[in-house]
Amino acid sequence: MSGLGRLFGRGKKEKAPTPEEAIQKLKETEKILIKKQEFLEQKIEQELQTAKKHGTKNKRAALQALRRKKRLEQQLAQTDGTLSTLEFQREAIENATTNAEVLRTMELASQGLKKAYQDMDIDKVDELMADITEQQEVAQQISDAISRPVGFGDDVDEDELLEELEELEQEELARELLHVGDKEEEPPVTLPSVPSTHLPAEPGSAASRMPVLGHPRSWSCRWGPLLLLLLLTGREPGVEGATHYKAGDPVILYVNKVGPYHNPQETYHYYQLPVCCPEKIRHKSLSLGEVLDGDRMAESLYEIRFRENVEKRVLCHMQLSSAQVEQLRQAIEELYYFEFVVDDLPIRGFVGYMEESGFLPHSHKIGLWTHLDFHLEFHGDRIIFANVSVRDVKPHSLDGLRPDEFLGLTHTYSVRWSETSVERRSDRRRGDDGGFFPRTLEIHWLSIINSMVLVFLLVGFVAVILMRVLRNDLARYNLDEETTSAGSGDDFDQSDNGWKIIHTDVFRFPPYRGLLCAVLGVGAQFLALGTGIIVMALLGMFNVHRHGAINSAAILLYALTCCISGYVSSHFYRQIGGERWVWNIILTTSLFSVPFFLTWSVVNSVHWANGSTQALPATTILLLLTVWLLVGFPLTVIGGIFGKNNASHFDAPCRTKNIAREIPPQPWYKSTLVHMTVGGFLPFSAISVELYYIFATVWGREQYTLYGILFFVFAILLSVGACISIALTYFQLSGEDYRWWWRSVLSVGSTGLFIFLYSVFYYARRSNMSGTVQTVEFFGYSLLTGYVFFLMLGTISFFSSLKFIRYIYVNLKMD
Repeated sequence: MSGLGRLFGRGKKEKAPTPEEAIQKLKETEKILIKKQEFLEQKIEQELQTAKKHGTKNKRAALQALRRKKRLEQQLAQTDGTLSTLEFQREAIENATTNAEVLRTMELASQGLKKAYQDMDIDKVDELMADITEQQEVAQQISDAISRPVGFGDDVDEDELLEELEELEQEELARELLHVGDKEEEPPVTLPSVPSTHLPAEPGSAASRMPVLGHPRSWSCRWGPLLLLLLLTGREPGVEGATHYKAGDPVILYVNKVGPYHNPQETYHYYQLPVCCPEKIRHKSLSLGEVLDGDRMAESLYEIRFRENVEKRVLCHMQLSSAQVEQLRQAIEELYYFEFVVDDLPIRGFVGYMEESGFLPHSHKIGLWTHLDFHLEFHGDRIIFANVSVRDVKPHSLDGLRPDEFLGLTHTYSVRWSETSVERRSDRRRGDDGGFFPRTLEIHWLSIINSMVLVFLLVGFVAVILMRVLRNDLARYNLDEETTSAGSGDDFDQSDNGWKIIHTDVFRFPPYRGLLCAVLGVGAQFLALGTGIIVMALLGMFNVHRHGAINSAAILLYALTCCISGYVSSHFYRQIGGERWVWNIILTTSLFSVPFFLTWSVVNSVHWANGSTQALPATTILLLLTVWLLVGFPLTVIGGIFGKNNASHFDAPCRTKNIAREIPPQPWYKSTLVHMTVGGFLPFSAISVELYYIFATVWGREQYTLYGILFFVFAILLSVGACISIALTYFQLSGEDYRWWWRSVLSVGSTGLFIFLYSVFYYARRSNMSGTVQTVEFFGYSLLTGYVFFLMLGTISFFSSLKFIRYIYVNLKMD
């Protein structure tokens, strides 16, 4: 069947259509294809809107919409090609018709000429006409082929779909940022379902209160190029929010974590308890600080709308088995509290109610709160305050349930909105937790006065040494020098005593100089790190009410200050004649990171084994390791190279002899142990009162906000350490003992040991912590804290002693 025959439905024996009929058919076909083109464009726009709608919620649905959009685009492109071809063929047929008319005229002319000229050969004209007819048939076949329905393949490039989906997500994010009046939507993340297993049967073991939970995998999927941005600007609950709402807009309430009230570092996922839980748990993307703080936020079943009050709405109906009831009973007996988050505002409350009364007869009642009253305050289009209350609610009793009996519960909630004149969250005196945790706002005058008195005494004591004792020593030694020079000078060493006689040994370089330089380098780094964190808190650069913000700042500052440790260590190492500078840099970068990694591995393993949310996910661990490998370690090497290249010769004011002088026997009160006791206890006493509030903040429920006072106490600590180091070094040199290098580090660095001993006292007598999880974490990180203070104060002590020794020997007249 020819092309025209297939196009118009005629067989070979049917009469072929005239050119006019063919052109008319082509025009009708073009109209049909134009309508089809408009329909395809509408469908493509619909699929694009569907992909945008699901781009940040349901990636699978978005990809399916993009696949359908790709197929429709292919059909649209094919339709466009068909239209172009039909138009070309229509024009060709019109041209061929014109040519046919010309040829027919030529044929008539040829017939007339044939009559006129009998000998003319017109076979060539017939061949020409046959060729034209054949061309018309071929053109019709082509038109028929491109106008019939065509099947489209399903081969779609998956990478192109993913790239297009990512572009849609970026467009959606840009739209939300530009339209701040719209509601912020958090991208849902597919996470492992939370298992509903049971608490252990023995209620006293805090180490095994909750089952193991699969770690969420969402909060580190976008770390890569935005690493430093996340560390600096990760939003914490309680931070001034920028979300604006309209009346009736949904407000998402996230459930976060539960845990014992007296064990702050032991937290579990809220959905590990038998509570109202959605069929599919969707977690919120978290910042690094929130992950380090143990947050695991997930969407809840609570439906809250801006400025719309709700009166006792049913959340869910539950049938609890006896094992689930026992799990709730144990959680209530351990004083478990829950934490929810509304618009980055944390709200907290207890899971249940426990009452014990009387001795004979003894009563023990356990009740579960099945109704929650949410109170939210707003100013304009922003939420300022959020709280939850059970003041007028009667708990549902969990007592008297038989082992084979099921307990039916109906969870309800109410929402009350009220307008407030407070414009910013930070202006509220009640804070962001509504007073659920105790808060320490008073100035600790006793600690400050005690520290100031101690500082004045020590500074005065050192001033007396420098102004009186040293003046007398210098006058006597210089006079003896002049007298000896006038004499024979053979008995020089026999007439001298005290610190002058060891001037040829006092600058003799110590053993293990590489380790000493590494200690000084890491100590200088932590001095900069501690000062930086306190200054950032004073300037309000992060939310000081949340531990996670300080953790993020500490990680960032530690990585950036690694160059200080490398520079100080390598610079001093080259000054005192060190040659193995590469080994010195490796030792410097490992001096803190290796003990920290070992301690953290043990603590994190214990958390992971007990299902605590304090256990870091694998992705976050890889992120922190990447920060150290790509930022911390390279900066240490760079700082070490600069320190080595800028190091000059150790400018000692005294010449050191090749043979070391014999050290006379020392009395017991000048021993290393006594110096460490005195040098560690005095700086510790200067901060002992304030140290309680620091521990109560880190390991308890206090919230420390007086960072100006903390900065003042930190300066007092460094001043006391420097003063006591100078005094102890003077006593040591007066006893003709020139081994001051390591002694100066150990004497004041022993303050870290006193801090650890205080942590043992705090755990036993001041805290309510218990169980394997809390014990391992507390003592593990307390050891690291004491180690950090040893490095910091040892560095201050060493450089203070070095400065003092240079001063006294520069002013000493010697040959």
